[in-house]
Amino acid sequence: MSPKRSLLLSLLCAASLSACAQSPSSASEEPDAIPAGDAPAAARIETAPGTPEDRARKAIESINPDIRIDSIAAAPLEGFREVIVGGQALYVSDDGKYLLQGSLFDIEAKKDVTQAGVAEVRRKLLAAVPASDRIVFAPANPKYTVSVFTDVECGYCRKLHQDIAEYNKRGIAIEYLAFPRMGLDTPDYELMVSVWCSPDRRKALTDAKEGRRVPSRKCENPVASQYQLGQRVGLTGTPMIVTESGVQMPGYLPPDALLSALKQVDADAAAGG
Repeated sequence: MSPKRSLLLSLLCAASLSACAQSPSSASEEPDAIPAGDAPAAARIETAPGTPEDRARKAIESINPDIRIDSIAAAPLEGFREVIVGGQALYVSDDGKYLLQGSLFDIEAKKDVTQAGVAEVRRKLLAAVPASDRIVFAPANPKYTVSVFTDVECGYCRKLHQDIAEYNKRGIAIEYLAFPRMGLDTPDYELMVSVWCSPDRRKALTDAKEGRRVPSRKCENPVASQYQLGQRVGLTGTPMIVTESGVQMPGYLPPDALLSALKQVDADAAAGG
């Protein structure tokens, strides 16, 4: 069952999905489920009574009153509101009676118009994360900056980190956020807390990804909140790479491939896409 097909199920059971991301050629493998008890706490979005937005909110909350809605706005589809939930878009009719799930493609413009709203929500959420809560590997004058949700046990996360110098040589700054894919209150989570609590986070993260011992530490840290943030922005696997504009990359990408993808994002934005 793909992450997109399971969103409605997630609404019903308040569960989310996660896994160690696969390369594009192996993306057919199903991700592992995150325990439902680790889902982030709900935060109700405010809507004016009697409006289409209010009816859309009530429609979603009638399915699951505890679901977190990040955005409700006019949809590209007339007569519908676009509701962003868990990093994905749902379309609710203005009378609150019907719900559509899936990509919305503009035939004339030849583009998926679903992703614009999702990317904007993702951009705002990531922009709120302070630099002090990230582990940054950056060149002196980066051309591009990406946020990367990472796990210390994930094979593709380790592969990405092995080439961190190559990303930096290509002008790409990597800003890591924590996503212990096994969930909270697990050894994976405790190890990532130790990394984020280390006096030298960069060295501790490198040591953890290379299988070296990281001394156990406790402190006030952002690991749990970043794990919850990953769920909100629609993370389905680690590493999850996101541009400053909120565009999600298709899983792990080697340095040259990521640079090409970032240039394409710029070109699409310049072309109004």
